[in-house]
Amino acid sequence: MSLNEKEIDPASSTREKVSSDLGEEEVDRSSISTNSTNSIDSAEDQLSIHQSLSRNAGLEEPDKELARITSVATNVTSDPQFEVDFGDNVENPQDWGMAKKSMIIGFMSFSTLVVVMYSTSYTSGIPGMMETFGIRSKTLIVLGITTYLAGLALGSVLLAPLSEMYGRRPVYLIAVFMFVALIIPCGLAENLAAILITRFFGAIAGSAMISNAPGTVSDIVSDDYRALAFSIWSIGPMNGPVIGPLIGGFVFQFMGWRWTNWVVMIGSGVSFVMVLIVKETYAPAILRAKAAAKRKETGDERWYSRYDDKKKFWPLLRENLVRPLSMSVKEPICIFWNVYIALVYGVMYLCFVSYPIVFTELRGWSPGLTGLAYVGIGIGGLVTISCEPLIRQWINSHKTDLATGKPPPESMISIVCVAAVAVPVGELMFAWTCTPNVHWIAPIIAGVPFGAGNCAVFIYASNYLVHSYGIYAASALAGNAVLRSAMGGALPLAGPKMYSTLGPHWSGTMLGLIELAMIPIPFVFYRYGHKIREKSTLISRMREDREKLENKRKASEREEMLKIGGAGARVEQDRGKEKEDFEV
Repeated sequence: MSLNEKEIDPASSTREKVSSDLGEEEVDRSSISTNSTNSIDSAEDQLSIHQSLSRNAGLEEPDKELARITSVATNVTSDPQFEVDFGDNVENPQDWGMAKKSMIIGFMSFSTLVVVMYSTSYTSGIPGMMETFGIRSKTLIVLGITTYLAGLALGSVLLAPLSEMYGRRPVYLIAVFMFVALIIPCGLAENLAAILITRFFGAIAGSAMISNAPGTVSDIVSDDYRALAFSIWSIGPMNGPVIGPLIGGFVFQFMGWRWTNWVVMIGSGVSFVMVLIVKETYAPAILRAKAAAKRKETGDERWYSRYDDKKKFWPLLRENLVRPLSMSVKEPICIFWNVYIALVYGVMYLCFVSYPIVFTELRGWSPGLTGLAYVGIGIGGLVTISCEPLIRQWINSHKTDLATGKPPPESMISIVCVAAVAVPVGELMFAWTCTPNVHWIAPIIAGVPFGAGNCAVFIYASNYLVHSYGIYAASALAGNAVLRSAMGGALPLAGPKMYSTLGPHWSGTMLGLIELAMIPIPFVFYRYGHKIREKSTLISRMREDREKLENKRKASEREEMLKIGGAGARVEQDRGKEKEDFEV
């Protein structure tokens, strides 16, 4: 290249300018090759993480901007004229009508409810299964809860990446169909081993609703209404554990334990019809399908979407398996919150073993009436969900963070602090009112603060993890789900032996005292959470990644400005030369 050509080459002048502004080393890291169509590694990693988060929780605006920059960088070497995007015919799920969005949220809530209620409706049929299979050990038959929750934990990690690769709808259809099919062996089982095995694999299939339904809600709802939408959706999964024994008790009493499976099968069949009606909501999957259809229709392979460059399944699966476990043992925030939420979750599932002991064995209630005893816990959860607008005002009343212009993540913990007190209060009330010498209404009322506290802990502690870890929130929630399900499955195994050894009063008291001892955790994070977040290695890396992408964006904008400026200078030079020639 000659000296004159180099002087007028805008790309060359741009590189020289960017080099002077950022230094050669930064240019090497931030510049994007024009000779390759492959995406840069850091951008690809960030896009994968962004997609992982979208299935579990909504992105905040800074993270959306980060994802947007990543998406553009991934396909910057393609011709923008051939990029497909959402049109004006309501292709974008967030542009769908309110009635359609409400229907989808209702379908997702019901479908998740069916999966969760199957975990606890099992307890209603325990006496019948013990009689049918000739089992005397109640601890052995409670393993049905343990294997089911283990399947939910494993399936949430395994099935979550599939929704990124193939979209949410195909995962729902296959998983819900398999969930329906795997209920049949449970209902026809001739031994306990068959029930334990099929419940485990059925839970893996059913976990698709737990892991991906929040992402579907996030797909269709804007930031302003996301908290309200999640509260409405959570009516299903939060009340599923209560509705399970409530329905299962009457079904077992009048129709036998096998019908506790058939009722769930009917509900999951309705759920399959619901997911069959719902169209794809995951934006990357919609745009990838649209680009593929455009290429097939026109025969032109240049058509693409900004989500075409994506990680392969096995690397993505490895990332989903390794990072949650790594964060669970290395991140202080995850360590303490995982332990706290897992303990609260485990005690809640222990209630589904202790309630039949207290109301059926001690008070002599029928299985159906014992199911009604769970209503107090359900009412408490509904109180928390219905108070979402007031809770949101409380959260927004906190002093805003100067960096984001929004309340800090610790504002969520203010709700958990109240819930952390309500949970042991309800547990201790239940412990000392559950025996027949106290009126039956007292232990049921004790379930109200217990249920309200549990619901608030799950919703707002999860939101704290989302707001703290941003693009890494999916991994934080996945690690939390695994430990939570493990504790929820293991602790009920100790229920029968504990209640027979310590009695109902001291068994409940011991659990309440453990929860009282855990109260300082949310209060410490409410007061010092910002300092703990600043010392987090992963959060610091996330901040650095955001700064790098911001620098790349600014460098790209400067490059465009230099190109425009260089073109303008050449036009003026050409005009001057023409003027000189004319004068001559």
